[in-house]
Amino acid sequence: MAAIEVTGLTKSYGSTHAVRGIDLTIAMGEIFALLGPNGAGKTTTVEILEGFRAPDSGDVRVLGFDPRGGGHAARQWRNRIGIVLQATSDSGDLTVSESIKHFSGYYSNPRGVDEVINAVGLDEKAGCLIRELSGGQRRRLDVGLGIIGNPELLFLDEPTTGFDPQARRSFWSLIKSFRNDGTTILLTTHYLDEAEALADRVGVINHGQMLEISTPFELGGRSSAQAVISWRDGDVIKTQATYNPTSFIGTLTSQFNGEIPELTVIRPSLEDIYLKMIGEAHE
Repeated sequence: MAAIEVTGLTKSYGSTHAVRGIDLTIAMGEIFALLGPNGAGKTTTVEILEGFRAPDSGDVRVLGFDPRGGGHAARQWRNRIGIVLQATSDSGDLTVSESIKHFSGYYSNPRGVDEVINAVGLDEKAGCLIRELSGGQRRRLDVGLGIIGNPELLFLDEPTTGFDPQARRSFWSLIKSFRNDGTTILLTTHYLDEAEALADRVGVINHGQMLEISTPFELGGRSSAQAVISWRDGDVIKTQATYNPTSFIGTLTSQFNGEIPELTVIRPSLEDIYLKMIGEAHE
């Protein structure tokens, strides 16, 4: 069973068509990154998957359940998902341990409080008040609250916004550890390096339509795009764009009889491809 299956999803607000016929399948155990500019339809799509909004049309199954359902089945379903919103507000007068213990009471099969605190790297802050935490520590607590219910599927909305580079990479390791434990993760992010580091696949959405779904390496033909090779030839830096960089470098190696001065080989980055895709979509 796929973790998420969406067919023909639509949602409008008056004359504004936020989502226009999206199809999406996310496999169990996968990290999937949903990319797109502000207003592209990401938030509406994710909120429908989380059960916070109802679609106008289309079929939606999240862990086999229609999020529009109610009653006991809906409560059982919510026990199986975790949600980490971009911005949260709660009592700063609780300690880290107290907050996680409080939220654990909402679930039928929660993880252990100490286990979660250890998983998110807050052992030394367990007794600290929430208002005393740094931004990065506060975000780790958000994730702790998201995983306390032992979810099969975790929604992460812009999880590292405002982090410094070291904190972001530390957080990436944490997210990868959840995937290694079998958790499926749907991630929204504006950081293209984050999507490349974490995601098994990415989907680019713009104007409510899914432009493409692929691996970060293959998105938009990236894996077969021209490489730009540069090297020093005497006092001149030369460049050459080619679809066959290995062959061209072989020719240069013979020309220089070994080491090629100041050799670089650059293919389009994920950001280059992404900006090209959403730029073309705006035209």
